[in-house]
Amino acid sequence: MRLVILGGSGSGKSTQAKRLCRYFDIPQISTGEILREAIANLSQLGHHARTYVEKGELAPDEMMIELLRSRFKQPDINCGWVLEGYPRTAFQAEELDFWLDNLGQKLDWAIYLQVPESVMVSRSLGRSLPDDQPEIVQRRVEIFYDRTIPILEYYDRRRRLLTVNGDQFPEMVQQNILTLLSIP
Repeated sequence: MRLVILGGSGSGKSTQAKRLCRYFDIPQISTGEILREAIANLSQLGHHARTYVEKGELAPDEMMIELLRSRFKQPDINCGWVLEGYPRTAFQAEELDFWLDNLGQKLDWAIYLQVPESVMVSRSLGRSLPDDQPEIVQRRVEIFYDRTIPILEYYDRRRRLLTVNGDQFPEMVQQNILTLLSIP
C-alpha cells in the first residue's frame, strides 16, 4: 500500500499515518519529522529549513525534494509506505509521480482528511510542537487553503483521491479510510 495523507495543520495526518502504518506494517515518511530532524542535527539543510519553519512558511520545493529523494532511496520503502506532509504543492505532486515511476512504484491513494478551519486551529494550538504558535498556525492554515485545492484537483483528475471527514474520533476516521480502501 502506497498512500499520501493530505490535510491541514491539526487535521489528524500524523495520527492517521501512524495508525495506517501499524495496520499495514509499512513505514511512515513524515516530512515534518524529517525537517525537524534536519534542524535538530544542525545540518546545512536544517539551518536553511529553520527560517521557513519558524515563520510557518512552506520549505521550498527543491529542499523538500532533496530531503525526500534521500528517504526514498532507503530499502524499507519497497513494500509500501504512508507519506505524510507531502506533497504540499501541485508541482510536488507531479514530482512525486515522476520519482515513483523511476522507482517502479505508483501511488495507490491520496487521502484527504477534511476538517473545518476552526478544528485545524484548535487542534494545532493544543499540541506541544515548538512551531505551533498562534500566528504560525494561522499562517499555515492560510497557506494550506491556498496550495491544497490544486493538489486535490490533481489527484481527483487521476482518480486517486479519497476524501474523509477528519472531524471525528481517530478510530472512526481510520475505519472510514479502511472502508474506502475496501479493507474490512
